[in-house]
Amino acid sequence: MNGRYDLELTQCVRKLAIEAGFARVGIALAGPSSRDEALSRWLAEGRHAGMVWMARNLQARRDPGRLIPWAKSVICLAAGYRPADEPAGPEHIARFARGRDYHKILSRRCRALCDRIRAIAPEFSGRSFVDSGPVMERSLAALAGLGWIGRNGCLVCPGLGSYVLLCEIICNLPLKPDGPLASGCGDCGRCVRACPTAAIAADATVDARRCISYLTVEHSGDIGTEMRELVGCRVFGCDACQEACPHNRCGPTGDAELIRPHQAGLATLDELLAWDEEKWDAITRGSALRRADFQMLLRNAAIAAGNSGRTELLPILEKMADRHPRLATLISWAEKKLSS
Repeated sequence: MNGRYDLELTQCVRKLAIEAGFARVGIALAGPSSRDEALSRWLAEGRHAGMVWMARNLQARRDPGRLIPWAKSVICLAAGYRPADEPAGPEHIARFARGRDYHKILSRRCRALCDRIRAIAPEFSGRSFVDSGPVMERSLAALAGLGWIGRNGCLVCPGLGSYVLLCEIICNLPLKPDGPLASGCGDCGRCVRACPTAAIAADATVDARRCISYLTVEHSGDIGTEMRELVGCRVFGCDACQEACPHNRCGPTGDAELIRPHQAGLATLDELLAWDEEKWDAITRGSALRRADFQMLLRNAAIAAGNSGRTELLPILEKMADRHPRLATLISWAEKKLSS
C-alpha cells in the first residue's frame, strides 16, 4: 500500500484488463460525478425524451457509492468497434449494431476479469455494468482518463476515436485513480454541423427528442412527419456525428469479436421490409438490433423506404401494408413519398 491506494494492485488490474481483451482501462473513484449540474439541466428541459429511467435513481446515477455502498473504485473499460474496411456493412444500420450483441461479449469479459482479479486479491468484491443500471458510463470513463466527452455526447478516446463501447466494474479495492483528460474538440464543431436533425445543442449535449439514434433504437411510438424526413434511410442508429469527427478519420481496426459481422447487421432494406415476426426473431438473436422490437424495426424500415427514392420498393410496401395493418398510415406515407 502507498497511502490510500494500492499501487501494485492497481497495475495488476490494468494488466489483467488488457489481457481480458479490453483496449483501454482507467480507474475512477467511486464518488460523486462532476457532471451533476449538466444532468439535472438536461432532465429538467426534457431532453431525455421518453427515457424516463434516466430520471430515476438520480443519487446512485450521480454517485456510484450510493449504488454500491462498499464501493471504493470504478474500473472503467473500453473496447473499439471500428470496422476493418470503411464503409463496412449497410449504411442504414449503425456500426455498433452490425456485429454480435456487444452486451453479451463485454459482460462475459467483465466476468472473466473479475475472476482474474479475485485470484490475486481474494478480498475483491465487484459488480459489472454494460449499459445496465443507473451508471453514467461516459462521465465515469472521462473521470478515469479514458477520453473526453465530445460535443456530440460521445466519449472520444485518444488513438481510438469515438467508435468505442464502454463498461465498468464497481469494486471495493483501493485502486489509484487516473486524472481526466483535457478536451481535444477545440472549436471544431463538425459533429454539430453534420447532425441531420440539429440534435446537438450549443452546450454540448444531445436532445434525444431529435436524435435519430434515440428515435430508431429507443422510441417505440410514432415518428412525426418532420422527423421522418430527417431520419433519411437510417433504420437502426446513426453515425453521422461520428463520421464527421476528425478523431475518427484513422485508427486501429476494432475488436475482432465485436466487429465480426452478424447476419442481422448485414440485412438489406429489401430484406428488412419483408421480415415477418418469426424471421425477425430467428435472425436477430445475438444481435444488438434486438434492442428495437419487431414493430419498431418495421416502422424504421418503412420510413427508410419512403426516403430512399427507390420506386422498386413500392410492391414490397404494398405487401407489407397487407401483413401489418397497424403500420398502414406510415406505409401510406412512404408510398406517397416514393410516388411523388
